[in-house]
Amino acid sequence: MNPTRSILTADPYNIIITGVGGQGNVLASRVLGNMLIALGLHITIGETFGASQRGGSVMSHLRVSSQRDVSPQIPRGQAHLVVSLEPTEALRVLKEYGNAQAFVLCNMRPIHAISVISGETQYPEAEQLKQWVRDLSQKAWFLNATDAAMAMGNPIFGNIMLVGALSGTGLLPLDRELFAAAIGRMVPKDKIDLNLTAFDKGREMVKE
Repeated sequence: MNPTRSILTADPYNIIITGVGGQGNVLASRVLGNMLIALGLHITIGETFGASQRGGSVMSHLRVSSQRDVSPQIPRGQAHLVVSLEPTEALRVLKEYGNAQAFVLCNMRPIHAISVISGETQYPEAEQLKQWVRDLSQKAWFLNATDAAMAMGNPIFGNIMLVGALSGTGLLPLDRELFAAAIGRMVPKDKIDLNLTAFDKGREMVKE
């Protein structure tokens, strides 16, 4: 028996990281993928971009398996975990890939589309968004990661906080040591401590 098999509640285990351009979605998927590889798992990543410019939808599919490589595209309705950097993007993904057993980690800082800014449509209230996400999932955690990241001096750290929050949920065995090793290979040395701080803050927020 493969010793990594017991790590996963399903094989393949399907994770979607979603957000909009400029939020650091791709970095978060790479960090998470490298942490899982360090556990001896096979990772396949596929990415889709709603628009190439900042502000367009970005979605990364991570398929995690203990024994084989799988196709990069998660089938409709088969996501086990959705990590969203923007709340309406969480809903967009859940409508297509979610199911009643899915878990959700959601950053609550909204990014308004042009139609909202121009007054053509109205952005939903935060509590309504939370209820819709809860209705489409087994359990959801809602975090103000962007606010905490801005307090650190850069909103981009919100993506790392969500990786830390995922560690704090216990859904996957992702600890600080794994993160430190992964981020140490991806950012300059003078940025490592800040990323570790962001990771720790994310763990604290989800446990609160």
